[in-house]
Amino acid sequence: KIWEFTSKDPIEAPAMLLDGRVYVGNLFGNFYALDAKTGNQLWEFETGSQIIGGANWTLAPNGKDKYVLVGSHDNFLYCLNAKDGKKVWEIECDQPINGSPSLTNGRTMFGGCDAMLHIIDIAKGKRDKSIDAQSHIIGSIAAEDGRAYVGHHDCAFLCIDLKSEKVVWQYKDRLFPYSSSPALTKDRVLFGGEDKRLHCVRRDNGKVVWTFSTRGQVNSSPVVCDGKVIVGSNDGRLYVVRLKDGKLLSSFETEDSITASPAVVAGKIIIGSEDGTVYC
Repeated sequence: KIWEFTSKDPIEAPAMLLDGRVYVGNLFGNFYALDAKTGNQLWEFETGSQIIGGANWTLAPNGKDKYVLVGSHDNFLYCLNAKDGKKVWEIECDQPINGSPSLTNGRTMFGGCDAMLHIIDIAKGKRDKSIDAQSHIIGSIAAEDGRAYVGHHDCAFLCIDLKSEKVVWQYKDRLFPYSSSPALTKDRVLFGGEDKRLHCVRRDNGKVVWTFSTRGQVNSSPVVCDGKVIVGSNDGRLYVVRLKDGKLLSSFETEDSITASPAVVAGKIIIGSEDGTVYC
């Protein structure tokens, strides 16, 4: 252990590493910037309720400063200056914000418990549009090439055209919610489901390519790397399956549920389990 930092309340949100700093929020609603070498607190920003989604970052309109974007259960998305934590703008919606904000074409977007997909102009700090997602969104949104991909609590996974604001396709199999955040490849979308399966569908039409069954809900968000898909399950196992056909390549068993998303770096997988252990 190199250092530890103690906050006022439990930390469930994923941490973000940027320019030698760690950015993370807690369940009290505090958002921290820490020195990655020492763990010393550099600044703190207080929201009105718990933070369970990870932060994201983008360049400011001046091309020099960096903005940090984070949502809270106080119904606000905050844009903060990464250097000093000063608030640049805030956007309110009707319900709590769960996932991490996504970025595409100068916009940030997020889903909330209000069943809407909110798209925000980062430079102006104003809502560009809100699109009906049909049910409340638990996870984060993946966006690319003018389309957004997201699962919701009403047992469906959607591809939404951001320009026309229409659903391009809908994937609905068994009557189980999708709270896993999706991963995109050139032609596929991968996401977990509470039906105990990892799903792989085509990006263009949502047709199923393959599914992989586990022994527990798949609330973990998959990572695609080196032709493989890595994902955790509530059965306590970390699975590595082949992207091509969903064939099991290996698995690793922990003593409790894995609901987090794996981190992959330098040929290694790092994952936390609810057994209280971080594995590499």
